[in-house]
Amino acid sequence: MPSVASSSGTRAGDLSTAATFASDAEFRFLLAAVRKPEEISGELEEQAKSPLDWQRALRLAEHHGVMPPLYQTLCGVSKVIPQGILDELRERYENNARRNLVFVTELIRVLDCLEAHGIDAIPYKGPLLAEQVYGDLALREFSDLDILVRPADVARATEALKSLSYAPNLRLSRLQQRAYVRSGYECAFDGPLGKNLLEMQWAIVPRFFSVNFGVEEFFEHATFSEIGGRPVRTLSTEDLLLALCVHGAKHAWMRLCWLRDIAAVVQLPQLDWHRVWTKAKELGVVRILGVSLTLAHRMAGASVPRDAMEQVQTDAMIQELSDRIALHIPESEEYSTEALEYFRLMMSLRERASDRIRFTTRLAFTPSVGEWAVIGLPGPLFPLYRVVRLFRLAGRLLSPGSN
Repeated sequence: MPSVASSSGTRAGDLSTAATFASDAEFRFLLAAVRKPEEISGELEEQAKSPLDWQRALRLAEHHGVMPPLYQTLCGVSKVIPQGILDELRERYENNARRNLVFVTELIRVLDCLEAHGIDAIPYKGPLLAEQVYGDLALREFSDLDILVRPADVARATEALKSLSYAPNLRLSRLQQRAYVRSGYECAFDGPLGKNLLEMQWAIVPRFFSVNFGVEEFFEHATFSEIGGRPVRTLSTEDLLLALCVHGAKHAWMRLCWLRDIAAVVQLPQLDWHRVWTKAKELGVVRILGVSLTLAHRMAGASVPRDAMEQVQTDAMIQELSDRIALHIPESEEYSTEALEYFRLMMSLRERASDRIRFTTRLAFTPSVGEWAVIGLPGPLFPLYRVVRLFRLAGRLLSPGSN
């Protein structure tokens, strides 16, 4: 398998990336812009001088959530950038910075509320990630707040948040709520600042993905950081990297911002690679980790240590999957988790047969909100939702547009 990183961590995969997007000038420009400005200013300046569809470049930047780093980088080569483009980027950058400050204030309010009710919480992604890996709240876009709690605390946290005028999007019966906590992973809340403002999570991905992170371990390994002057728990660097990789895989790495986050975490000096690989093997996500690192290296300039990459280079599927996924990233759209194409991709990403079997059986037989909305079954018949799930899934997979 070809190496994707040199011993010094330089970007040996650049030629492959350039060839992959040779006919897409705007996306290649965006890729150059999200790398370290001091490394690519000359390359970026040359690209900016060539004919570019600037409006498409802005649309791509918005879709991929990389407006802040694009603006920061283009300020360094401003003499070759149309003034109107810079003005638009500056306005969006400033609006994002102001919005992020509002989010920080709201995050502190939420954490204070949960703490007052004796509920432990770990802020995840959002402003914490911006501060942890970029050192600047303005350099990352986010549209909601993600908070991890223990599964046993979901009901109490939901009740506590009512005092802040937060209400869950899902209206579930007590029986459905218990089933959803077992099989799902998050619940979105509408709050004073808008809809879907807060996502309370008790897992990283739904149970059917068969990646059994231990939330209790997250709390055991958590470190402390600070946001807005308030001390807060944060995921350990190793848990953060693996969580971001699995989250990226769940969404087929459709957005550059997720690869940029992974690339930034990889650069953190405190990262314990031995623990990362040990935990990845335990979870059965070595292939997911390998694809994540390969894509982050090729598309976001991550300097991945050679000895780290050598641990996954015996799996030929990693390069094949990375090449295939990269082709779909520029204009990517959200996959349906019940589409056959998505199922095939998820199967390819798992290196253990046992995980593939669990993924298949759990996907087929784990009912959730969709099934509960189709038909109302009384409590004693609740197990029959598995049959409803199986029939609905079969119908979708066998429909003409499912491929």
